[in-house]
Amino acid sequence: MIRRLYAPVVGLIAGALVGGTVLLLLEGQTLWGGEDGKRPLSALLENERNTVTIFEEASRSVVNIDPIGEGEGGAVGSADGGKGSGFIWDRAGHIVTNYHVVKDVPTVFVTTSNQNRAPATVIGVDPSKDIAVLRVDEPLSELKPIVLGDDFSLRVGQKVLAIGNPFGLDHTLSEGIVSALDRELETQYGRTIEGVIQTDAAINPGNSGGPLLDSSGEVVGMNTGIVSLSGGSAGVGFAVPISTVRRVVPDLIEVGRVKMVSLPLRFLPERVSRRMGRTGLIVSRVARGSDAERLGVQGTSRRRSGRAWIGDTLIAVDESPIENRNDLLNVLDRKNPGDTVMLRLQGATGVREIRLTLFGER
Repeated sequence: MIRRLYAPVVGLIAGALVGGTVLLLLEGQTLWGGEDGKRPLSALLENERNTVTIFEEASRSVVNIDPIGEGEGGAVGSADGGKGSGFIWDRAGHIVTNYHVVKDVPTVFVTTSNQNRAPATVIGVDPSKDIAVLRVDEPLSELKPIVLGDDFSLRVGQKVLAIGNPFGLDHTLSEGIVSALDRELETQYGRTIEGVIQTDAAINPGNSGGPLLDSSGEVVGMNTGIVSLSGGSAGVGFAVPISTVRRVVPDLIEVGRVKMVSLPLRFLPERVSRRMGRTGLIVSRVARGSDAERLGVQGTSRRRSGRAWIGDTLIAVDESPIENRNDLLNVLDRKNPGDTVMLRLQGATGVREIRLTLFGER
């Protein structure tokens, strides 16, 4: 079908239909338009073809998320003004987004790229990593899971693309580069997310939960926040690395929360360590019958004289320095039950290292 040109065209010489493409010849200019009125990929520059192809493929896996509150059915206020983005995880109807997009909202509506709209239920959340999983209650046609990549091989300067719904404008594309790697992003729950990707691709309110893709069209992160004095994009955006998302989502789908691994140790509040001028976590209690007890880890106790005996201080796990509880949790997040870890402890007789086996639910 030949589209009608509504704008005046001066110097029109001829119009021909060639292979389903309309070729309009102007004086010194060639206008291309396919049957859908779009310029064919072959007429674009190589970098443009790459960008267009990625967007057309990946946008089919990106959804608009609209949290709905109780009562009047209006949008519930969130860190993104009540709306956000997400991406399709699998054909079972699971959708991944940021926790802050759906916080305290049990039901949301999701809208796909072909404008199918359906209710979804929040089935699992991990506030410490700002990740949530939804499940579509009514099957949507043509669910297309997004292609997952990895963030381990990323390099500063690589091209990245963000797709989302900034300010409610659905399926918006922005392009930029990886500005920095291995950033730490503090959540509102006192935890930090490690390995965060920094990008200058425009990320605005409503982009949260959408994918950050590399030049092969694979997801390398989930857009989650910006640094801005105005509330708009200032070229400093952050994405949770896809390796973290991959680790968390299966647990959220299975049991609705992250299964934790643990050490057979308990620790005093961090303020006690700081007050005593110690760096690390002071052991308050050692589980009875555990390997830690067998290996002589000392907890904190009170002697018969009334004086307190300060236990060992945990200062590193597998060469990762431990200064606070958040450091320890971030290390354990990467472990599984049955893994062996090396603990470095500062005690009354100096520094020593011991190996312990982690336990937990996973």
